[in-house]
Amino acid sequence: MANAPSLEHVNWDDLPRPEDDGAADHLRGKTLPHLSLPATNGQSVTLSDLDGLTVIYIYPMTGRPDTPLPDGWDMIPGARGCTPQSCTFRNHFASLKDMGVSHLFGLSTQSTDYQKEACERLHLPFPLLSDEKLILAKALCLPTMNVGSETLLKRLTMVIENGSIIFIRYPVFPPDSDAANVMEWLGRQAG
Repeated sequence: MANAPSLEHVNWDDLPRPEDDGAADHLRGKTLPHLSLPATNGQSVTLSDLDGLTVIYIYPMTGRPDTPLPDGWDMIPGARGCTPQSCTFRNHFASLKDMGVSHLFGLSTQSTDYQKEACERLHLPFPLLSDEKLILAKALCLPTMNVGSETLLKRLTMVIENGSIIFIRYPVFPPDSDAANVMEWLGRQAG
């Protein structure tokens, strides 16, 4: 009997690579809008008000072990990999804090209730933020994709300092390299 595809372990060579379409070029240097997003820890987070360094990794959607991914998901460049990306940020959480990151969030357009399952299952030591109403996506003109009838965010990572975006990683591939790449960038800034 064949095993179901794993949400955590992915062969990146079997998936199409996302191309840099320039959809995030305008973000570096941009000041975050004053708006609040619900978090899985029950709080509301106003990103523009956060002091220090904040890392936000944005991803299309988290799959669940008991729910099939959308048809053709693996063939959408950059879609697959939300769970491995979250797991690597979880695994590097302490190191990111040691490098001066004050706040770490994952962000998707899924509801907070949906995200809570992933937060618990993956044992994430940081909250996930919901942009279910696409308010941040619209305010920052974030890159999106349509999958079926849903608008999802394309995968990108932002480093924010005192409300201004100072670093963008887009596209992010493979997703499980994201935390290490952010740490490498932070290390270069400190050196």
